[in-house]
Amino acid sequence: MDAEAFHCDVLITGGGPVGAALALALRGCGLEVRLVEPQERRIDGLRPIALSHGSRLILERLGATALKTATPISTVHVSQSGGFGRTLITQADMQVPALGYVIDLSVLAADLKARVAPEHVVGRVVRRETDRHAAVVTLDNGTRLRARLLVLADGGQSMGDEWALRDYGQSAIVGLVRCEAAQTGTAWERFTPDGPLALLPFDDRYALVWTVKRTDAPALLALDESSFLRRLESHFGSRLGRFVEVSDRASVPLLLRYRTNPIAAARTIVVGNAAQTLHPVAGQGLNLGLRDAMDLAKLLRATPRERLGEAEMLAAYRTRRGLDRHATIGLTDTLIRVFSNDDGALRWARGAALAALDLIPPARRFFARRMIYGARALP
Repeated sequence: MDAEAFHCDVLITGGGPVGAALALALRGCGLEVRLVEPQERRIDGLRPIALSHGSRLILERLGATALKTATPISTVHVSQSGGFGRTLITQADMQVPALGYVIDLSVLAADLKARVAPEHVVGRVVRRETDRHAAVVTLDNGTRLRARLLVLADGGQSMGDEWALRDYGQSAIVGLVRCEAAQTGTAWERFTPDGPLALLPFDDRYALVWTVKRTDAPALLALDESSFLRRLESHFGSRLGRFVEVSDRASVPLLLRYRTNPIAAARTIVVGNAAQTLHPVAGQGLNLGLRDAMDLAKLLRATPRERLGEAEMLAAYRTRRGLDRHATIGLTDTLIRVFSNDDGALRWARGAALAALDLIPPARRFFARRMIYGARALP
C-alpha cells in the first residue's frame, strides 16, 4: 500500500456526535479530513441525553447551535432508598452556569452532522485494511479511501478483539414522565437495590432512566400507564408529588463494554462508544466520548502531517487518554456494584459516604468537578 497516494490525512468512520465533533475540531488546521457515514443516520424516537458543563464548552467551541434547546441542570440531588444520607450539588457551589444540560440526542447529532457536511463522504464501510504505511477503507459503492490515520467512531462496530465486558444483568426503562410538583432545574439520582433511578429535567417533564433487573423489564413495560406510574412512585418516593403521565417507554440492556487499548490496529484509533460503552449512571458516556475527540484533535494539530498514524503518535494518544478513560470507566462500574444491592453494611457505608460528601464541601467539589470535566478536571 505504500506506493499509493493518500486521499486524506485523517479518515473518520461514523458521523454521530463524537465523530462529527472530531471532524469539526480539526477544521482549519491544514489537515485533509474525511468523515464516512451513510446519508441517513437514524436515531429512533426521542432520546434525551445529559451533557456536562464541560461538554457544553466543547460544543460551543465547535459552533453547535442545538444547545439553545437544552434544559439546564442547576442542582443534582443524590440519595439512596431504604437508608440515610444524601448529597446536594449545586451550580452555585461549583461556580458554573449549570452543572449540565439535557438535550435530545437526535437534535444534537443533526446539528453537528450539518456542520461537518463539507468533509462528509456518503457510504458504508464494508472493508478495512491497515498496515504500517496506511489505512484503507472500501465503501459499499466500491470507493477506496487511503489515509494516514483511521479513526473509528462507529458506535461499537470497530475491529479487534481487545474487549473487556461486564454484563450487569440490568436494563434501563427509559421514557418521559410528568409529575405534580416538578422542581425546575433539579436532577435526581436515587440508588435502589435494583440499580439507580434517575430523573433529568427536560423542558416541562423529566427524562426517566430507571435501572431494573433485566428479567423484570418486560413486565414493567407491559403495565398500563397508571400501574407503571404507581410502581415508579413506590421506587422514587413522594418528593415530586404524584407521577401523572409517562410516554415513549422503552427498555435498553445495560452493560460495560470497553476496549482495553484504544489503538485497534496499525494507524487506527477508536473513540467514543466504539471505544467504550458505559452504564448510564452519572451520565458519563457521551461526555467521555467528546473528551476523546477533543484530546485527539489537540494531538493531531500538534503532530507533523508525515507522522500521523505512526506508532509514536498512537502511543501518545493512548497515554493522553489513559487516566480519564480508566477513571471514568472505573467510577461508573464501582457505583453500580456498590449501590445496586440491599446489603445492610454497605447501605450504612453508602449513607455515610453521601452524608460526608454533603458535609465536606472540598470533597463534594472534587467529585463534582471530575463529573463535569473528566478525571484530569480541565475545562
